[in-house]
Amino acid sequence: MASEAPPFWWEAADWRAWSLSPLSALYGLVAGYRMASAKRAKVDVPVLCVGNFTVGGEGKTPVSIALAKQAKKLGRKPGFLTRGHGGSMATAHLVDAKKDLSRHVGDEPLLLARHAPTLVAPDRLTGARELIGLGCDFIIMDDGFQSARLHMDYAVMVVDARRGLGNGHVIPGGPLRARLIDQLRYADALLTMGEGSAADHVVRKASRAGRPVFQARLKPRGVRAIKGGRFLAFAGIGNPKKFFDSVAQAGGAVVEGKSFPDHHPYDDDDARDLIAAAEKGDLQLITTEKDLVRLRGGSEALSALAEKSRVLQVEAQFDAPDMPVTIIESTIEAWRERILK
Repeated sequence: MASEAPPFWWEAADWRAWSLSPLSALYGLVAGYRMASAKRAKVDVPVLCVGNFTVGGEGKTPVSIALAKQAKKLGRKPGFLTRGHGGSMATAHLVDAKKDLSRHVGDEPLLLARHAPTLVAPDRLTGARELIGLGCDFIIMDDGFQSARLHMDYAVMVVDARRGLGNGHVIPGGPLRARLIDQLRYADALLTMGEGSAADHVVRKASRAGRPVFQARLKPRGVRAIKGGRFLAFAGIGNPKKFFDSVAQAGGAVVEGKSFPDHHPYDDDDARDLIAAAEKGDLQLITTEKDLVRLRGGSEALSALAEKSRVLQVEAQFDAPDMPVTIIESTIEAWRERILK
């Protein structure tokens, strides 16, 4: 199911955010209580959570993939654990990247499954145990920081350096999933993604709390095919503008940008409109990997859109090459301390 954050969440707090303050306070109180009182179940392998403080995409999936690659280099057998946002699975399911469809398992799991076993599970404890049964000895939990069901040995919180925490209010007045102070209590590190100063406030808070701060950015891949092109770029992700900027960074000109809600389920009208707009402006269509997988297994119109669309691939590039090693080793060290208690 698609979801769209109100634009005012990402602007300076105005009357809308303040008028919702009573509801935000109540939501934050409940969320904070759940996190503080939860009995998080422990499993026999290290659990690394890649999460964020707010709703919406901040670049967690590329970070999770980069960390899985590093875990493999260190001799681990990682597995991804996710709820599969945008999918419809009611029970635990091992994702098949070649056969499964995004409307069933979600779009992000299809990307994760290309790199390591990926389990979509509404119950994260059940999912973790199934991954261990498959031979995984290192679990990367994509999101789930606030779910309070599974013990995390290490939690890295990803924050967009350009958007930060938006207006700083808790749902429904803003994008925060709980009060920042309540979330920081359970975070082990902060990772800022991209360029910008909007995350400076949370960086200072994390530093004062003694949390390490890492930096990374999304690096476009295969830019040779993009450079010099004129594009109609479309994206149904948490922050479409970040994708448009990545196309420009790769040397392409975004003549027209079409934004859709996060996890948007494209339909035939969307496909026909996008193709017609691109043909009218003599533009090439370009989208994200996440959007392309949502076009698979659809109608003739959606298949035509997929065939006509180029994909800009991106990967997480850490400012310091040893950051992924530090995160993986910190997770393993915390796990070892846990099992020795």
